[in-house]
Amino acid sequence: MNKTLLETVNLKKNYQHKNGTIDLFDKVNIKIKSGDLIALVGPSGSGKSSFLHLLALLDDPSKGKILLKNKDTANFSDEEKNQARRNNISIIFQDNNLLTDFNALENVMMPLIIKGEETKTSIQKAKRILKEVKILNRINHFPSELSGGEQQRVAIARALISETNLILADEPTGNLDYETSEDIFSYFLKLKKLNKAIIFATHNRELANKADYKLSISKGNIKRVNAR
Repeated sequence: MNKTLLETVNLKKNYQHKNGTIDLFDKVNIKIKSGDLIALVGPSGSGKSSFLHLLALLDDPSKGKILLKNKDTANFSDEEKNQARRNNISIIFQDNNLLTDFNALENVMMPLIIKGEETKTSIQKAKRILKEVKILNRINHFPSELSGGEQQRVAIARALISETNLILADEPTGNLDYETSEDIFSYFLKLKKLNKAIIFATHNRELANKADYKLSISKGNIKRVNAR
């Protein structure tokens, strides 16, 4: 039986705007289990990125709870949130967030260096995963020397190297060609077989239909729907 990694309980998020309160989500109740491969779908502006930021503990809900491994994260300090992300959550940002002063290899190594792993071991792991996402030949290039698709592959490698149980990906194949998108999705399938949970926001209907199920966002509601 797959265990629950992350759960939201009556989750609500709103923002104060000069024109009044904007309700983004209301009463969201979901459970993410080990081995789940989930597509997060919805029109542009529906809140997919905002929802992933909440799950990644990068933003706080207005009401409700986010439980990480059955622990209520509401009272986590900033350091506890950082620790939770280092140990449990990998994030693939839509805009890559690569460090401009570091080359591809160094960017991918960074999560392991932060964790205190030895440099030699970190280099070996980084090279292995860069090979798997098919960009090993660009390891000495800086982000400014890489195409948008190459930058995204480096960002994906950096997120996956930590070997966390939960991967949150915001449009991970948005800047990639069809073949590379399929390669990345194949890697997600490998992670699923390792009992990792993956949530990926996407506009790609074909990839979304290959997930175990979809979380569909529309007008503040998030509901589970079958992928096929």
